[in-house]
This record gives sequence, structure tokens and C-alpha cells, in this order.
Amino acid sequence: MMLELVKRYEQRLESILRLTGQLVCFESKSKQEVPLNRLASFVGGILEEAAGGVGRVESIPAAGYGTHLRAVFPFGHDEQSPGVLVIGHLDTVWPLGTLERKPFIAGTAENPDRATGPGIFDMKAGIALLIESLRTISGADGTGGTPTRRPVRLLLTCDEEIGSPTSRQLVEEEAKRSVAALVLEPPLTGGILKTGRKGIAAFTVRAIGRAAHAGLDPREGINAVVELAHQIIDLAGLNDFERGVTVNTGLVTGGTGLNVVPAEAVARVDLRFQEPADGELAVSRILSLKPYLPGAKLEVSGGINRPAMPRSERNLALFAQARQLAQEIGMDLQERAVGGGSDGNFTAALGVPTLDGLGVDGGGAHAEDEHILISDIPRRSAILTRLLQTV
Repeated sequence: MMLELVKRYEQRLESILRLTGQLVCFESKSKQEVPLNRLASFVGGILEEAAGGVGRVESIPAAGYGTHLRAVFPFGHDEQSPGVLVIGHLDTVWPLGTLERKPFIAGTAENPDRATGPGIFDMKAGIALLIESLRTISGADGTGGTPTRRPVRLLLTCDEEIGSPTSRQLVEEEAKRSVAALVLEPPLTGGILKTGRKGIAAFTVRAIGRAAHAGLDPREGINAVVELAHQIIDLAGLNDFERGVTVNTGLVTGGTGLNVVPAEAVARVDLRFQEPADGELAVSRILSLKPYLPGAKLEVSGGINRPAMPRSERNLALFAQARQLAQEIGMDLQERAVGGGSDGNFTAALGVPTLDGLGVDGGGAHAEDEHILISDIPRRSAILTRLLQTV
């Protein structure tokens, strides 16, 4: 079955690439509401066609962000019965106008296997795989269709790249209706799937001092930058690389002028953790920071915005199923836990078996060399299709 699917997708490769290019050409940076609405309308229409009239696609507006797409494809089953959930996102990190200098290109004389364009790896190509898989299962590609064990549920959000502020509830609702979650995020370079992800927390640490003239009466001031420097050193001391706990002070601002003792300084802090208990402990320590300088004050806010996705037995069992499918076409599929987060963190936290990184192999996520490997498209399409059919 897998070999037949690969051959089918090899024959449809040009069509899949064309769709990928169309998706890339809808620029869709997070929080750009109008462009994201256009993309959602385009994808929603294609999903209805791809499902061969057997699905229900719903547009869910998110004011200030764009539109989420939620769908269910029964494929002969009761749509209320537990399904297989596919999760992806429509937004990218690329500013509007990037296409002018970084257009979609599918293969060059120097590198015929590379397709490039903003958001192609993360994750427009993954959406194209999904649409093609639905066409195969429904028979909309003219092959007659194939059965699935369960209904297929789908959620494509418009705000994943900025932490899913308006879509987390939707993801969790759909997860509770599903026996497994398949995430269309790109794999690690080399095609490695993701069975675990770190949890993520973000904090704002504000040091409040007292302004004074730096030359005339500096002793009257309380230097908020110095106070914040003490806090940054303490934050760095929370790193525990062996346990997978990382604390990064990534943004710092403070002061109003060289001749003014600064009255305020602010740091933005990123926390990542593998184990939920480690995350809770680090959060407690950050929220409990105390000032060093007499008279200084601290305001610390924030917390966990993505729970950890441990590399669980459930996730590994789902990976084993994907690996077995890949072996049928000679692929040695691998898996790994990674430091970045995705909406898969939310599904895994609810105990739903989750397999991430099911997009097309390539590299350069969020970087100038973002690309996919064209030759990988038929194989990844076949794996996704068979998972939708067999989970």
C-alpha cells in the first residue's frame, strides 16, 4: 500500500508543488488579520473540495488575529465518535513584503531538489500534504477513495507562531474528541519526527528604583539597571542543562539618559523545561525574586504558556506506527525530543498520543535559507495518508 501511495504522489508531485507555491504566495504573518483571513478563505475552499463533499469546514474569526479553520471529515463514521486530529497553523513569522525579495522557487539548475519561499518549511508545505492526503482518502483525486478507521478532525490556527493566544481552547476542545494528534510542523532536518517538546514560560521582570542626577546627587538615586543586573545573574543561575531547564534573558531595556540614575529597567525572560515539575519549580523561583538594593522594588509577572510535551510511551507508540509505515518504502524514520514548542504541547498535556514534525523535510525554519526537499514530498504524503487511515 505504501509503495502504491508513493507512486501516486510522485505522479501528482507537480500539482502538490503548485499548491505549495500558492500557499506560500499568501503572505500570512501573525496578527496580520486581513491577509490571514484571505488565506483561511482560500484553504477552506480547497479543503471542502479535497474532502469530496463529505466534510464540514468551519471558519472561526479571531478579531485582531485572523481566522481559524476547524473541520471534521467523517469518511463514513459518526462524526461525533473519537477521531484522529490533525493540527497545523496558517501564520508565519515573515513580514509582509518578504515575497518581493524571497519568491517561491521550486528547484533551480544548481539545486533541483530544493523549493524555497517564506513559510514553505514552517508550514505551508505541511498544509499541502494534508490537502493531498484528504483528496486521496475521499477519492477527490479520481482514485475512488480509501477507508479510514475513524473520522478525521482538523484544526488550522492563525496564531500558533505567537503562542496560540486565541486558539489554545480550540486545540484542547478538539483534542478531547480525539484518540491521537498528528501535528504538521516541519521535522528536524533529516526528516526526524518529534515525540517530545519542552514546556515554555515567559516573564517580565521590572526593577523600580529612583531617578536622580548622575553628577549632582547620584546617592539620592536607586539604580534600577543595577538592580536588574543582579536579577539577571540570579536568573542565569536557574539554568540546569542536564535536566533540560533553560532560562534566557532575551530583552533588556532601562534608563532615560546617560546623566540620569535610571528609575526603571525591564527584562523579558524565556523559560523552557522538559519535566512539568521542573517547570513549576522554576516558575516559583522566578516569581519569588527579591530586590537586592535598599529601596528598590521588583514587579515580576508571567507564567507557563505551553505545557511540556514529555517523550511519553503513548507518543512513542504512535511514532512506532509511523516508523513501520516508513520501513515499507525503505525509510529509516527517527524521532527526538526538541526544545521548541507547538500546539502539540497542548494535546499531549491532555494525555492524547501526539506525533509532531509530520511536514516535509528541509530546513531553515524562520531563517533566510528556509526550504523543503521536493523529493521528500511523496514519502511524507504517503506516511500522513496511511496514518489518517490506520490510527
